[in-house]
Amino acid sequence: MRRAMKQFLYVVIMMTMTVKATAQVEAPKNTPELEFALQLKVTLGEAFSINNTQHGRRTVIPITGGTFEGPGIKGTIINGGADYQIANADGRTELEAIYCIRTDDGIYIHVRNRGIIYSGKDANGNPSFYFKCAPQFEAPSDSQYGWLNNSLFLCQPDFSPDFKGIVLNVWKVK
Repeated sequence: MRRAMKQFLYVVIMMTMTVKATAQVEAPKNTPELEFALQLKVTLGEAFSINNTQHGRRTVIPITGGTFEGPGIKGTIINGGADYQIANADGRTELEAIYCIRTDDGIYIHVRNRGIIYSGKDANGNPSFYFKCAPQFEAPSDSQYGWLNNSLFLCQPDFSPDFKGIVLNVWKVK
């Protein structure tokens, strides 16, 4: 009898946990907002790849320069960085671009931009394309650009037939 009671309690507890796990959660009312921060127009060099590594296909795309501009910030992209990508056979690519920018008033800022590119199918089987990044900035804390150190950012890459490179639109998460 005691054993049957323990088993019964176990079943009731497991059912309660299952009900809680499948309960609908209401979206929080304090959803983060986005504020446009800047646009980078990045020029790129010739890409090269290393096929069939233990992680997938490695592609390196040199960053050769460009410009950037946003509210209260403007300057150039320094030659010498690169976009390092690793692609798997499932259509997923992880990227990490590492480079520096220089504001028009002479301040250097380090940028590390990580992201995902995915070409596949959506839930309905239709072709889909996803390309988002999350840049992090390292600016001198005592400069007018110190605010870049203390926020999260999201990036929506874009391609333009009029520009030979990639356009990165960056938003600050408020």
